Amino acid sequence: MRLPNQFLVYVSDAASAATFYGELFGMQAEMLSSRYAIFDLGGGVVLALWGRKGRTADTSTGPTFEVGLLVDGGSPKILEIYDEWVDKGVEILEEPSEGVFGMTFVAADLDGNRLRVAPVDH
Repeated sequence: MRLPNQFLVYVSDAASAATFYGELFGMQAEMLSSRYAIFDLGGGVVLALWGRKGRTADTSTGPTFEVGLLVDGGSPKILEIYDEWVDKGVEILEEPSEGVFGMTFVAADLDGNRLRVAPVDH
């Protein structure tokens, strides 16, 4: 079976987005060009940031997905990440709240793409 192993996020500036994601997740891009950056997430899975300039795909409708960060540690760990991101100046779209799967919050990257932090579903 073939499973997805690359997740593309369209951004206005790949270098700025790579810095943002790198600081947020504590990692560096494995590859960075003027329009493209790749973060190795392990297990053959990568997060790719692709600059919109020159792209033929229509991205004018805005974000229609979320990048998820599923963490162990329950509500205390999620609130710790929330506080870290607020201290870094990350835009928060949805404040921490209890969802059907536990504590969660949603932030935005520099282009408004949604970043959801939620507990690992064991």
